[in-house]
This record gives sequence, structure tokens and C-alpha cells, in this order.
Amino acid sequence: MTSDQPASGGVSRRSLLASIGVLAAASSCSPSTTAADSTTAASSSAAEAVTAPALTPGVESSSSGSDPATSPARPPAMSTSASISTAPTGGPAVEIARTRGTRPQVALTFHGAGDPAIAQNLLDVLGSRQANVTVMTVGTWLAANPNLAGVIASAGHELGNHTWTHPVLADLSYAGIQDEIVRCRDLLAQLTGSPGAFFRQSSAQHATDQILEIAGRSGYATCLSYDIDSTDWTDPGPQAIRQAVSAATAGSVVSLHFGHPGTVAALPGILDDLAARGLTPVTASTLLAP
Repeated sequence: MTSDQPASGGVSRRSLLASIGVLAAASSCSPSTTAADSTTAASSSAAEAVTAPALTPGVESSSSGSDPATSPARPPAMSTSASISTAPTGGPAVEIARTRGTRPQVALTFHGAGDPAIAQNLLDVLGSRQANVTVMTVGTWLAANPNLAGVIASAGHELGNHTWTHPVLADLSYAGIQDEIVRCRDLLAQLTGSPGAFFRQSSAQHATDQILEIAGRSGYATCLSYDIDSTDWTDPGPQAIRQAVSAATAGSVVSLHFGHPGTVAALPGILDDLAARGLTPVTASTLLAP
């Protein structure tokens, strides 16, 4: 996800608490147990599979700072579901990259890692403009900066699961993928009372079938992808970031990152551009709501 190096650190895991309208209570898990069997997933209601739209080239980089050149060869089907169901099924998660745009809204999603001071600068800009976003947090970063969970949530933003260490997730074994999802899930639950409504795979724009299966079995009905890559993780400069985001349309999910000064500099212009086109930045849960 950029050149940011998330801090590592162990965290004791507690029983999974109630999700934001998505999950029922679940048993506690650890990397040595089969967490997939101890939680259930909720499926998207009235989900309609569509062909993946043409996407901006490039994907988020790995935690080492080296960006994979391509996404998985066969992106899974994506959904334009208008709501998040609360019915547990235990089936695979559904990947959603955007909605059909029936409302003039876009979801700005930030990958949570990097210098916490830069993160706070971004949150200050968002607060001054009364814009709400979704922060997909890397577990080790959140473990190193646990106070930011409350800061983000109290400002009206939502948090989601972006793995524990931000590896090239598709390269891991089943158990390795499960551990990455479950550890971040349990820390979110510990710090906020919820595992978050969404999971996002790391170091790729799309999740593999195996990742979707494990995410669903770990309690996530939705794997939140994106259709607009801001490219801010390449540090191209504020104007280039702003230009990339200008491609967003009603229903878009935009990928942005904490940890980059260029993103802070670009954000006021991004918000101005959206407002000029009558588009409101909202959380992903609001974008997907009925």
C-alpha cells in the first residue's frame, strides 16, 4: 500500500464483538485456531454480479514498498448491491468496487498506515469540510497508534480491516491469509467494539476466490475494492492525485492513503472538485445503504 512501513506488534485478541449492523457475536480466535469456523459472514442482499469496469492502471503496493505490477489474473465478479445484509451465511464475501450511482455520492477510502501526524492532518482537513470517509486500517499500524481508532470513529468516519501486516495477501497460505484477516479483525473489535463492516485485500486491487472465501468465513460479507486509484502511493504530486480522483463518478469508491504529504495537499482540491460536480463524499456504508 505505499512505501509506508506499518509498525509491527502483537496484540491479545478478544472475543469478536458486535459489528455495525453486520455481524453477530463470535467466539474468540487466535492464529493457532481455525478462526474461519468460529465466525459467520453476512451476504450482500440483492447483489447483482456485473463485469468489472475498466480500472485505472496500478495497484497499491506491498508493505515493503514494492508495488505488484498486476492484479490477480482473473478478478472476481463484483456487486452493485445497494445494501449490506445482516443475514449470516458463512459463504464467501462479495467484492464491491463501486455502486451503480443512483445517488450523487462517492466513497473516499483511505488505507490506514504511515506517519500518524500525516493521518491527523488529513483528518483535520476532512473535519473542516465535514466530509466522512472510510479508513481501511492495517492492524500493526493500529496497534502502534490505538488512540487513532477513537479519533477516527468519533469524527464520524468508519474503520475497516486491511489485514494485519499488509503482505502480498494472495501469496500466503490459507492459514496465513486467515491469520492476517483475523488478527486485524480482533484488534478492531477490541478497540472499537466492532470488527468493521468491510475487509480489503492488501497489495492488489482485487481479491482472489480464496481470499473472498476466507474473508466471508471470518465474518465479512463485503470485500471493498475500488474503481478509482488516486495513485497517491506513488507520490506523483498533489495535482496528479487530484486529476486521478477527478475521474470519480456517482457510486465510485476511491483509493487514497494516509502517510503521504501529497495527499494532504491534494485533499482540499479533491473536495472542491467533488462539490463542483454535485458529489458528496460519504462512508462506504452510506454509499452502499438502501
